[in-house]
Amino acid sequence: MIPIIPSPCSGQALRKPFFAEFTLSAANGLRVTLLVALFLPSHGRAQSSPWIRFGANAVPVYTRADPVPRGGALGEIRVVQPTIMAHGGFQRVRLLATVNLEGITIPDGELTPGDWGEGFIDRRHPHTYLHEIVLSLQQRIGPGVVSLAAGKGFAPFGTDDPMSRPALRYPVNHHLAQILERSVAVLGVRAGPVLAEGGLFNGDEPERPGQWPRISRFGDSWSARLTLFPLSELEIQGSHAQVTSPEHRPGSGPDQEKWSVSARWSGRVTKVPVYGLVEWARTSEAEGFFVFHSVLAEGAWKPGRNRLHYRFERTERPEEERTSSLFRSLRPHLENSILGTTRWTIHTAGYGYQLEPLDRIGMVPFIELSYGRIADVGGGLFDAQGFYGKTTFWSISLGARVSIGMPLHRMGRYGVAQDTAQAEGRGQHGDHE
Repeated sequence: MIPIIPSPCSGQALRKPFFAEFTLSAANGLRVTLLVALFLPSHGRAQSSPWIRFGANAVPVYTRADPVPRGGALGEIRVVQPTIMAHGGFQRVRLLATVNLEGITIPDGELTPGDWGEGFIDRRHPHTYLHEIVLSLQQRIGPGVVSLAAGKGFAPFGTDDPMSRPALRYPVNHHLAQILERSVAVLGVRAGPVLAEGGLFNGDEPERPGQWPRISRFGDSWSARLTLFPLSELEIQGSHAQVTSPEHRPGSGPDQEKWSVSARWSGRVTKVPVYGLVEWARTSEAEGFFVFHSVLAEGAWKPGRNRLHYRFERTERPEEERTSSLFRSLRPHLENSILGTTRWTIHTAGYGYQLEPLDRIGMVPFIELSYGRIADVGGGLFDAQGFYGKTTFWSISLGARVSIGMPLHRMGRYGVAQDTAQAEGRGQHGDHE
């Protein structure tokens, strides 16, 4: 146990600690007991006051893609990424919560050729209503800081949620490069330019927006991430994860072994805010019978109110057996549901212009274009040319990012890794609060 004892300050009264004990039981029999100190108010002024901040974001957008499954083009008007966020804290305790309303605004997913995951194909799935709710506790020990975080959110693996990055379009590698919406317990340690995180979580992915993680499976999967900060603007991370039966909720599906390496820059170049990310990810499934690779590079440049961004991606994805809806795959997923592998090579570029109609309200009208090619790799029954009618595709999106109050944060960073500075997705990268 690490005691949390506030230091006395002139004119301030200490708060009396009340200790609460919580036990987390993992699926593999591991039990983790947490002793949390809660400080109740006493007479006089407290050392520090509780605080909370709120924010909201949404993107009304028109998207047209050509081709879609079985050929032809399709256009849709949707509201994507509608989120409500809350950040709070008291003493060394922090709360981070994100509500996502895509289950209401895009129940059938967002039209995005190449995307897949959680039973959707060529559409991005709606996220769960409670995207994140994580409570973290920090304690300084000598030259370093240790934190323990627990709740529902992202496992410590890979790169940031694409929602907090410049492009609207989610990359094809979303489920290769992130592990999201799990029940997690994360231990973090930071000393100088080195940050290490380790986490336990449940392997099963959600199957619908209102579904909660299967608590009986908590601890059947784990991940670890090491991040280095050689410069204040630069971070380099490498991570590894072992995920048990992610696409078969009862736990009888194939397991995954995942690797990720990336470098991220967020700073100024000749006084202009510049963001850049390069990443490599690899996921093997069913003890290496299926292997999927991804290489991605993206960047953004913000001269004045203008926002320019570009992404290159080359990612392999499984072609799963589909249902009567050509945008959905069979669930529960088993190894014989994969009919082949395709490689998606995509260029995405966009431009936006920052508006500030009212104080604490941001708006970025934008246009974004994607062009790519589809290739069959590794054999199998799936034929991209026959299924889509051609092996090239394009999409265009016209819309506006709207934000109120607190800016969007880098999701999946908890405890000593938490960064509440505004994220690249708002279009103001480099201008921190």
